Amino acid sequence: MNRRNFLRTIGAGAVVLAMFGGSVTAISGQSDAEIEKRVEDVLSRMTLDEKIEQMSGNILRDIVQGFFAKGHGYTGFTPANKRLGIPALKCLDGPRGVGFFYKTTCFPVSAARGSTWDAELEERVGAVMGYETRAVGANMLLCPCINVVRHPSMGRAQESYGEDPYHLGVMGAGLVVGLQKHVMACPKHYAVNNIEESRMFVDVRVDERTLREIYLPHFKMCVEAGAASIMSAYNDVNGYLCGHNTHLLRDILKGEWNFDGFVVSDWVNAVEDTIEAADAGLDIEMPRPEYYGKHLKKAVLDGRVSEEVIDEAVTRILRQKFKFDIREAGYDRNKVACREHTALAREVAQKGIVLLKNSNSALPLDRTKVRTIAVVGELADKANIGDLGSSKVTPPYAVAPLEGIRDRAGGLVEVVYDVGRNLSAARRIASQADAVIVVAGLTWKDEGEGNDRENLNLHKEDERLIKAVAEENERCIVILEGGAAITMESWKDKVPAILMAWYSGMEGGNAIADVLFGDVNPSGKLAIVFPKSLDQLFEHDNKSKTVEYDYYHGYRYFDKKGLEPAFHFGFGLSYTEYKYENLRLDKKKTGKSGKIQVKVDVTNIGRVSGEEIVQLYIGYKGSRVDRPVKDLKGFGKLALEPGQTRTLTFELKPGDLAYYNIDKGAWEIEDIEYVVYVGPSSRQDDLLSDTFKVSGL
Repeated sequence: MNRRNFLRTIGAGAVVLAMFGGSVTAISGQSDAEIEKRVEDVLSRMTLDEKIEQMSGNILRDIVQGFFAKGHGYTGFTPANKRLGIPALKCLDGPRGVGFFYKTTCFPVSAARGSTWDAELEERVGAVMGYETRAVGANMLLCPCINVVRHPSMGRAQESYGEDPYHLGVMGAGLVVGLQKHVMACPKHYAVNNIEESRMFVDVRVDERTLREIYLPHFKMCVEAGAASIMSAYNDVNGYLCGHNTHLLRDILKGEWNFDGFVVSDWVNAVEDTIEAADAGLDIEMPRPEYYGKHLKKAVLDGRVSEEVIDEAVTRILRQKFKFDIREAGYDRNKVACREHTALAREVAQKGIVLLKNSNSALPLDRTKVRTIAVVGELADKANIGDLGSSKVTPPYAVAPLEGIRDRAGGLVEVVYDVGRNLSAARRIASQADAVIVVAGLTWKDEGEGNDRENLNLHKEDERLIKAVAEENERCIVILEGGAAITMESWKDKVPAILMAWYSGMEGGNAIADVLFGDVNPSGKLAIVFPKSLDQLFEHDNKSKTVEYDYYHGYRYFDKKGLEPAFHFGFGLSYTEYKYENLRLDKKKTGKSGKIQVKVDVTNIGRVSGEEIVQLYIGYKGSRVDRPVKDLKGFGKLALEPGQTRTLTFELKPGDLAYYNIDKGAWEIEDIEYVVYVGPSSRQDDLLSDTFKVSGL
């Protein structure tokens, strides 16, 4: 197995070590020892004012004016210190490209990229984002966003990869690795940040086991990948603001995980007290010093904050600044949104599209047989690329679905468009076409930063449009745009084909057309459950000042409750078919320091080549604690020609199967029997299974 496949099939604890070969080299070319010596020397010569300056965001008027009026500037900024050779910290927003107003490559949103289940591809995306960040003059991109999509109503679900902490960690670590070939990464929002409308004031109460197993593992994986910084969240966790939370910042992040980077606050209103934030381990307040700056200096002079706390924070800041202290002159501004970068955006969009339904071979469309295609829906003629909040990206162009379809149809197929406001007109063109494509979904007005969704349905006018044209044409294909699950029970059975395209970026229209016409075989799979209705889910309380999170959400919740969703976690169809067989383990028993090798054979039994995402889950027999029916513990992608069989190998370490024992305050590996499940989705009937035992050392 090559390195790339290995990265995507091993256990959580080893993923990031494999990415780096066990060590991280500073892109400045300096060794760790040289950097530490430089930090020590510079710190010894800094005044208190200079130290405080490094810890305090400084949004200058000309930067703000440039950002909003001239289309350049920084989201966040701390000044350089020329006397001591300290570079400035210049932050820009992500996570689907370099924001806000630079003309940069706009990738599909993270929800779409999560549906690729491809960490290597995400690393390539990160490398492009990192290059473009450096090319426009910044040295830090504020991503990845790796908050768990606990509920699909979460407004910023589009900015995250999905609902599973292991999957989030692998994908997030991939982006960190790619970004940090050029700039500092900043995984966010640490931690338990899963509601938008109450994010500024909500206190999330969560027990220690749930915190450790559900809401923190993906952050740890990004730390192990070498993340230069971490952004604290707006919300409270167990009574303490995240930026004041000693347990999160000092005990876990900097203590147990040995994180050597710096912690930066979220932007505005994420700090409420100078002393609490400094003592808890918040290293930089952004974007301006409401509580740091002169207030922090006074607290030090008054003896309320020790200078050792200041020195520790500044050490962390200098360490990362020096690691990423490289010449920006080597970066070509002309390569921003160049053909190579936009081609990658198209590839990602292609691989993130999920084929949810395809009855009666409705797809792909054959250009030699389909003479007329009707395209309907307001969104068909719009480049719908995602939220306009902090994830906003302004590409030099963006391709709408209609444009892509017309281009791919060429001169062989007539494409007729109707906006869909008049149902009679839409019915008429649908009845006269060989196939009808409805483009429907959500926009930034429905979901985004500060804006949770009220329901999971399409707009009523979209549902009426789908039903109307489906009555006129039996080959009705629905393309959905959005950032999370969409419920569709009122119309799902009336159409033969459904594609989830997400917010698919600047090349989205071309990618959608590539899949529709079969130039690309869809391979995306859902990284969140699509429920049948809101009634299947727990309440998404975005109004209360205090909420409680229990252990279960997503596919684990559906498994525990015995619920059948509309579409399972990990689900996605293809234009070919795959057969799974010959699941085998290299041993049936191992000690806690051992490992288990799992192999499965996958065959393409269809007529076209494709890529299949293979998933590994683990169940627990006889556990002393409440555990999920199964947990995702590995995944990999196989490219298969028709008739070809390939073997995928997973490696499991018992440490990856541990639970957090609250009474002992430690991770515990149980001496029990574990069930291995391997298959194309989390659906129980799709999975092959076997068992092994862990016993002794």
